[in-house]
Amino acid sequence: MESESNKKKKVTPRKSSKNAKALLLGLGLDNKDGHLRITRGPNFQLMGGSCETHEVMQETAVKVNEELARRGKRREDEGPNEVKDILDRLH
Repeated sequence: MESESNKKKKVTPRKSSKNAKALLLGLGLDNKDGHLRITRGPNFQLMGGSCETHEVMQETAVKVNEELARRGKRREDEGPNEVKDILDRLH
């Protein structure tokens, strides 16, 4: 007979609600010119980085949003693995 502590609990993924929020966060650490760069979008925030790094983060965030829109999804609808797959295909 299996004890209560040995029973595996079924884990169900959390369903996204219309009020749920998800955020793509970009953090650049290669800034040497002292300029503070911040870009905010509907589901992303990008901070720091050199001019070039920040620009790459901006392009990436836009492309992720374009791919999600193409799929008819919101950031909240996709899990971290799906977003990682999108990012892997972009680079």
